[in-house]
Amino acid sequence: MGYCNATKDGGNLKSSEISGFYKLGINERRKIVKDFSELTDEEEWLLSSPSDSLAPDKADRMIENVIGVLPLPLGIATNFKINGKDYLIPMAIEEASVIAAASHAAKMARLKGGFHTSSTEPIMIGQIQCVNVKDPLLAMNAILQLKAALLKRANEFDPLLVSAGGGAKDLRVRIIETKRGKMLVVELLVDCRDAMGANAVNTMVEAVAPEIARITKGRVILRIISNLATERLARAWVIIDKNSVGGELIVDNIVEASAFAAADPYRAATHNKGILNGVIAVVTATCNDHRAVEAGAHAYASRNGSYSSLSSWEKNSEGDLVGSIEMPMAVGTIGGLTKVHPIARIALKIIGAKSARELGEVIAAVGLAQNLAALRALADEGIQRGHMSLHARNVAIMAGASGNMVDEVAEIMAKENKVRMDRAKELIQEHNNPEKQ
Repeated sequence: MGYCNATKDGGNLKSSEISGFYKLGINERRKIVKDFSELTDEEEWLLSSPSDSLAPDKADRMIENVIGVLPLPLGIATNFKINGKDYLIPMAIEEASVIAAASHAAKMARLKGGFHTSSTEPIMIGQIQCVNVKDPLLAMNAILQLKAALLKRANEFDPLLVSAGGGAKDLRVRIIETKRGKMLVVELLVDCRDAMGANAVNTMVEAVAPEIARITKGRVILRIISNLATERLARAWVIIDKNSVGGELIVDNIVEASAFAAADPYRAATHNKGILNGVIAVVTATCNDHRAVEAGAHAYASRNGSYSSLSSWEKNSEGDLVGSIEMPMAVGTIGGLTKVHPIARIALKIIGAKSARELGEVIAAVGLAQNLAALRALADEGIQRGHMSLHARNVAIMAGASGNMVDEVAEIMAKENKVRMDRAKELIQEHNNPEKQ
């Protein structure tokens, strides 16, 4: 097996067309990648180094074409009180300041009782696309008349979920206008209980699809879950004492910033990114599908026709800050990698959530805390001061600092407001050669 093609001058032109790559062992795959990308022996060794928490052979059973594992820092956000219960929150993220910011915001929230949350039932939506339907309205009525039979058919394919109280609970039909003409969309509403539910939902819509084609005399194409989980929402709200956040002027500034994000999609994108810093870090730590959660969040932020903020901040009659958030939260505590990945199992144990709904509510509270921390920084000193002091450590490490030198170099750069690679290298050189100063 090769991956190089001969050129006219006798040289080799590398090709990524490799037949049977997936059949090879991890070491063989890694060797091919090393040769193709001209990796050094040290780089190959780093790829081959076993992780204490996830061995490459186990990873090889999770995804395709594995050559190694990529660890992420896993930290703990502290101080969270949610619905009167204290939580430690595992967060997997590479960005500095996120966990510290969430912990600080959670500490501010404790003065007024912490975060409060709620959620809807864990209902996911499965869609069946039907085209070439001559009379969509007539077909819609025919489907709705057979709703009970169709739901029964769907539930026959997941008796375990049904026995746990879940399963297909409702069916609805929509007629949509597209550039290809009218389409009929049949939607199954499935209670997934403590699973994220993609496999269950997809199995059910696959099972019902032939009946939909027969009833409508149309052509069924797509049968798949929707990641816009509008029936599976998590909400959180909090009261922040005006003095803990910095006084009424800061409260007013945060309220103004919230209004800005609600009205302007350019600001809303960054506002929501801050929320998702917290949300995705917890979703990743528990090995839930962060891509599904993020896609649902952005789509939900656009549900009224214009992209807007997921959270809202106001001032109450006492001058305190009041914040709330609502977003789709398709996460599970069973199924997928949540029970396969050893660190995900530990992360779930640390959180201690007894259900997927509780986990989703915790994640929503973390998102609101992260949002508060970002707005607090923006409304007062600006985002750079706190963020750059932490970023300076990464720059120092990249420049070659190690041990205590990392903090020393970072502190000097932050004070000088010169967080740059060239300055870091200068400081390292000065540290290593003090006689030349």
